[in-house]
Amino acid sequence: MHEAGIPPDSPPGLMARHQLGDLWLRAFSALILVAAAIFALVMGGSVFIVFWLVAALAVHGEWQRLIGAPLPWARLFGGGLALVLTAGLHRFGQSEQAFLLLPLAAGFCAWAAGPGFRLWAAAGVFYAGGLLMAMLLLRPPPFFGACAIGWLFAVVWGTDVFAYFGGRLVGGPKLCPAISPGKTWSGLFIGVFCGAVMGAVTAHLWPDVNAPVWPVFGLGLVAGAVAQGGDLLESWVKRHFHVKDSSQLIPGHGGFMDRLDGFIAAAIFAAVFGLWHAQPSAAAGLFHWP
Repeated sequence: MHEAGIPPDSPPGLMARHQLGDLWLRAFSALILVAAAIFALVMGGSVFIVFWLVAALAVHGEWQRLIGAPLPWARLFGGGLALVLTAGLHRFGQSEQAFLLLPLAAGFCAWAAGPGFRLWAAAGVFYAGGLLMAMLLLRPPPFFGACAIGWLFAVVWGTDVFAYFGGRLVGGPKLCPAISPGKTWSGLFIGVFCGAVMGAVTAHLWPDVNAPVWPVFGLGLVAGAVAQGGDLLESWVKRHFHVKDSSQLIPGHGGFMDRLDGFIAAAIFAAVFGLWHAQPSAAAGLFHWP
C-alpha cells in the first residue's frame, strides 16, 4: 500500500519528504490540541466542560457517520442533544440525572439505525458519552481533580509518544498486524512503561497532592495498557467498516476518534477505578492509597 497522493513508482526521496512533511503536520496539530486541552484544564469550570463537550460531540458525530446506518441526522441530533443536556445537568450539580440520558439516547439511536446497526449506533453514544462523563467526574475537586486530569494526560500522551518512537527504533514482532500493522510489542512495552513513569512523576510533584509514586506508577501501567487497547479497538472498528480515518477534521491525524481513541479508554478506566477505590471523589480515588 502506497501513501495517499504518492504514485507507487515515485523515487524514494519523494516518499521520504512526503513522510517527513506528514510527521511535521501531525506534530503541529498535536501541539495545538495539547495546548487547548491544557488551557481548558487550567481554566476549569465552564471552559473545561465546553471543551470536552465539543470533543464528545465530534466523536459522536464521527462514529454515527462511520457506521453508515440509516437516518444519520436523527442519530446525530438525538445523541448530541443528550450530550449537551448531560453537560448542562452536571454544570448545575445534577450529575445523577445526567447518567439517565445516555441510555435513553442510545436506545433512540439504535431504533433510528435499524436492523444490523442497532448495537453499533448505541455503542457510539456510550463511547462519546463515556468520554464526557469520565472527564466531568474526574475534574471537580480543587486539587485532586486537576491532578487527575494532568496524570491522565501524562500517562496517555507519554504512552503514545514513546510507543511510536520506541517501536520504530527497536522494531521486532508486530502487536496485532491484522488490525494495526504499525504497532509492535516493543513499542507497547516501552510506551506503557514510559507513560506510567511520566504519570507517577506528575502526580507526585503536583502541588498539594504529593501522590505515592509506586501505587500510582502501577496504576499508570494499567491505564497505559488500556489506552493502547482503546487504540486497537478504534482501529478494529474502522477496519470493520472499511474506513481509513474517522474524519478529516484534524490535519495529519484524521478525526477526533483517531486522536482520542486511547484517551477515551484510559479516561473511562480512571473514572471507574477512582469511584470504586475511594471516596469522596473519583479523582481522590486515584491517589488515596493505604
